[in-house]
Amino acid sequence: MMVSHIEPPPQVPQTPRRPPSVTSRASTTRRHRSSRSQHTTSPQAPLNEFPVFAHTGDVEIVISSPSGRKEQRYLLHSIILGQCSSFFAIDTKRPPVPNALPAPGPAALLRIGETNSSRSSLDSTDVRRWSYVLDWHHTTNNDVPRLIQRPPSQSPPPVSRNKPPASSSAFFRSMSNLSALSLNPQPVAPPGPDDELLRDYDNLFRIFYNFPPTLSNINIADAYTESKALLHLAQMYDALDVVGSRVDHHLLGFQGRLFKQIARYPPSYLKLACLAKSRVIFTEALIHVVGQWPQAQSQLVNHIDPLVLDIIEDKVQELEDMKLRIEIRLFRLTLTTSRGERVNPSNGYLDWMAMSLFRQWLAENTTPAPVSILKNSSRPSTSDAVSASASVSGRSGRQSSSRALVTTKPAIPQQPQSSQSLGRVYRLMGSTNKEAYLNHDECKRFLKLTPEMYSRDNLKRFERRVDELKNLARDAVKPLTRNFLELDLSSVVPPSSAGRGSAAVPSTGLGYLTCTKVLEDDFPWNG
Repeated sequence: MMVSHIEPPPQVPQTPRRPPSVTSRASTTRRHRSSRSQHTTSPQAPLNEFPVFAHTGDVEIVISSPSGRKEQRYLLHSIILGQCSSFFAIDTKRPPVPNALPAPGPAALLRIGETNSSRSSLDSTDVRRWSYVLDWHHTTNNDVPRLIQRPPSQSPPPVSRNKPPASSSAFFRSMSNLSALSLNPQPVAPPGPDDELLRDYDNLFRIFYNFPPTLSNINIADAYTESKALLHLAQMYDALDVVGSRVDHHLLGFQGRLFKQIARYPPSYLKLACLAKSRVIFTEALIHVVGQWPQAQSQLVNHIDPLVLDIIEDKVQELEDMKLRIEIRLFRLTLTTSRGERVNPSNGYLDWMAMSLFRQWLAENTTPAPVSILKNSSRPSTSDAVSASASVSGRSGRQSSSRALVTTKPAIPQQPQSSQSLGRVYRLMGSTNKEAYLNHDECKRFLKLTPEMYSRDNLKRFERRVDELKNLARDAVKPLTRNFLELDLSSVVPPSSAGRGSAAVPSTGLGYLTCTKVLEDDFPWNG
């Protein structure tokens, strides 16, 4: 018993006397053995995630370029494709071609490090598949190729690995040294048509699986182009209900930049909104189109649903009826005397002149000038107010002023106002700024045409009566000056306003009316 207790101590100090190489090799061996045991427990089977669901996917889709140099493979689920697309819902009801994929042999299993248990799991997950490829043979140059069924491929899908194969550290060091020698990297080539096609199909399937599409979030023009291509692709596969909401959400993220872009190209965004079923974009674009009508008519006829054209025409007619009612009300504006009588040349000539000036300005800015019969006629157009002044020119005390109203040309030559500038005219009338139109200089210039009527007191009274008419006009044009756009009109730079009756015209934004109200029944997809 004593010997047995004494013998172990001599063996203890023998362990540190081993050569260093043996000790390091043993520890290294232990580390490698432990790491190998850890990796053998990790799954070596193919991954079951987007875009290749190797375990549960039953629809194989191959998106390739015409030359076949670029290719993307998907292994997706028929139930998800059918829920998102009516095309796949109908097409996958037909039985697929029996899958002839052979089970991987023992040599292949040894190469990828598979075990018998993993092989049995692959055999159990080998399901019948539908297989789709792009039909390039029946596609013209300007069309997008469609997916057609084909027999499943005879080669098994590539096995996804969780880690790269083992390689020596010296190889990676040499590759890093070679990559460091590249001092002049080549510029990235712009995406070609093949890249755009692969991107559109990838975005389509990403949305099916509730992934955000890879659309531009910096350039609004690029985002529009990519969204338009994606929506047309979704229309081919009857998947607009799913794709449209994601495109709408992405474009609305641009906020103010989107609304400015819609103001530049309203017909294009109206067509896009109909595909995406976007309420905000449709409302914004429709208001612009109605206000500019018929400017966008050529871009929409035969290029959009006839129901949308009917909605536009109805809104245009409603706007014209509103303008007619308000114009009649404006021309009927009148002043009264202190006794409550309507002003006329006999009971208040100066006040009547203020009414004549207001109606003259209104007529020249809201109605086109009459076409003259003479080729070189430079005679200015006359209004009802001028005709009324000419009818009373027989009065002795006021004959010269009546002639001045008829024969004198305005200080700035007037141009006929088109429908594209009527909105600016009505916004001038709805402005609270007294100098917006018929300001002090214009009143003074007009009153000087009648020297016997011009005085400082008469000028003040004349301006006061003109301001009364402008206040009445401001209330009358309120329905036309409403803005139902999300766009802030103060941020819009108006075009040159040369040729206007006012000496200085403030910024009033867009030249057309934006008071069209879009109701719930006006959306074409609700009809």
